[in-house]
Amino acid sequence: MKANNDFVEKHYVTRMGWLRASVLGANDGILSTSSIVIGVAAASPDRNAIVLASLAGLIAGAMSMAAGEYVSVSSQADSENSDLKREQKELLETPDSELEELADIYVSRGLDPELAQQVAVQLTKHNALETHARDELGINEITTAKPLQAALASFASFIFGALLPFGVSIFAPLSYMVYVQYVLSIIFLMILGAIAAKTGGSSIGTAVLRIAFWGTAAMAITALVGHLFGVSAS
Repeated sequence: MKANNDFVEKHYVTRMGWLRASVLGANDGILSTSSIVIGVAAASPDRNAIVLASLAGLIAGAMSMAAGEYVSVSSQADSENSDLKREQKELLETPDSELEELADIYVSRGLDPELAQQVAVQLTKHNALETHARDELGINEITTAKPLQAALASFASFIFGALLPFGVSIFAPLSYMVYVQYVLSIIFLMILGAIAAKTGGSSIGTAVLRIAFWGTAAMAITALVGHLFGVSAS
């Protein structure tokens, strides 16, 4: 029977690196910028102040997200490289001990001791460091930290997300700015949550409800703070 070579198995985990950074960046872009607009609009309904605040939030937020992701993922990459160097040293100095350690890992995963030993020997001959990195340290090509990729994904997605509430701050009527900003931002967030859930293979309903709840909470608190400061300033 001929195998169907057209079938390609999909694994969502291969998307997790850039997906996490992109979703986080876009969410933060929409939520933080819309919250700024709502807070400023609730305090002082002045078009110039609102637009300027949203533009400043867009630029500062994008740079902050990119820098934060780069530093965070770089730290992860440094830890991974340190572990790999230590593992390489151990493989050179105590190869027999490392081989037994690898066999024990396979036994703990369900292989018979004899088969586990054979597998450990074969994989060690093929590529000892790669095998220990994957099976002992949990480091592989999919999960390897990529700082620049994460930073660029966060920067671009934040800009994309922030442009939506920024555009609303320019064109929405001043008297309804808070309400229009809230409604459209929640719609944007729900759409983004649905797309992210679909891309990641998770529940769309759960993602949409979660993002709508926390988005509403964040904007409500910001509006309240803006309103209280606006009242006290007047």
